[in-house]
Amino acid sequence: MSIDLMKALHENQIRTLTERVRLSLNEDVKKLGFSMPNMIVNAAVSNNINIMIRNGGRDEDDSMNMKKERGVGFVVGDSFFREESRTGRDLGVLAAALHKKRFGKLRVLDAMCGCGVRALRYLVEANADFVWVNDANEHTRPTILSNLSQIRQQEDYEDHENNNMGRRKWVISHCDANRVMVERYLQSDYYDLIDVDSFGSDSFFMGSALSAIQYGGLLYLTSTDGVSSGGHRPHTALASYGAFIRPMPYANEIGLRMLIGGAVREAATRDMDVWPVFSYFARHGPVFRVMLRVRRGKPKENKHYGFISYCSLCGDSRAFSWDEMREICCPCPKQKVSRSLVVSGPLWTGPLHSGSEIEDMLGLAEEWGWTTKEKCSSGGNNTGLKELLNIMLEESIPELPFGFIKLDEIASRGKMSTPRREKIIDLLKKEGYAASRSHIASNVVKTNCSMVNCIKLVSMYSNLSVLKTRVP
Repeated sequence: MSIDLMKALHENQIRTLTERVRLSLNEDVKKLGFSMPNMIVNAAVSNNINIMIRNGGRDEDDSMNMKKERGVGFVVGDSFFREESRTGRDLGVLAAALHKKRFGKLRVLDAMCGCGVRALRYLVEANADFVWVNDANEHTRPTILSNLSQIRQQEDYEDHENNNMGRRKWVISHCDANRVMVERYLQSDYYDLIDVDSFGSDSFFMGSALSAIQYGGLLYLTSTDGVSSGGHRPHTALASYGAFIRPMPYANEIGLRMLIGGAVREAATRDMDVWPVFSYFARHGPVFRVMLRVRRGKPKENKHYGFISYCSLCGDSRAFSWDEMREICCPCPKQKVSRSLVVSGPLWTGPLHSGSEIEDMLGLAEEWGWTTKEKCSSGGNNTGLKELLNIMLEESIPELPFGFIKLDEIASRGKMSTPRREKIIDLLKKEGYAASRSHIASNVVKTNCSMVNCIKLVSMYSNLSVLKTRVP
């Protein structure tokens, strides 16, 4: 808050401004249909007055906006907030709640909390025992405090030196994320879930996050590096994730596998192993999020950490282990195949989700009523969570390989009209192949059937359909 500006504003103007902010907040609260204690409203008012004074007394409606997510009310303030990322927060809370039910405890470290909505939801919905809430921007403290003040502290003290938080439910800090996680590690203060919602590449925070995680805990990583996953900056991907990425038809799935692969490599250096609970791609951003289960001891052989090839001539993809690198080729009979083959890796080639954990998440979402229609703060309906989890369950079929086949590519190569996704999935299953939808794209099919056989099946079905229409 500027002292010179404060002196310039008359006392009556400040009083009028405060009352205007309070009325606006109360109106927002009534619209959302929930109530907040006076101490929280007062903190929110103070936060917004500071913002308005920093901006010359201008009223910024966005910074005063009250939100409601799954029944949890919170203030955004002037912190970075994306309403579109709600699904990622839903998935994180579901996984965290199941961890609490399974192990009986849940201590969370939110390394980059923004306005604090994720931390608040972990406390309210996942019933976290304790959440360390950190954001490097100290100007977000009034907003974070106003949100977390909804959770009453059972003991009003903390002893950082002796690593004793008493029975406090949350602690707020404003430090670099790496510093917070390393300090927790040095204090032997390990967490059951560490959420790193970063911008750009997440590899910078992987090491410190793995150091502070409890064995058997959950690591929720983020990347927004869509350029590297598209194969447009292979040397950047190599520096960040240890993977040389080339352009491939399923670039957004590569983004998830690149992120998981980077975590696999980093975990192995610490005698750890990681396995995906779920992997989620969101088009806005784009945003790649993976929830990983961290286990003690690195595997003797990781058959799911290798290389992926794609042949632009025949359209087929294959996975190769480290031992098979000298055998990388395509059985494509066409000439000049070596020029048509591109290889990416090393990255994660295994399943993107744990089928059993996705099934449990779907059951909990239904139990909580999250699979029914609910109005968002923006006025829209959030109806996709049940559908998303069902598709993830389909993607968890062990027989399904990495990648997918675009329906338009089948039509282009087979010189036919684009087949319906549901119809081709049924055809593939009838022929004994594994097939499913993909949550990453709607006009594709995941299958262990080759491109050539897909084209033959669709062509055969199309010809039979034409013959049936001609029969009198």
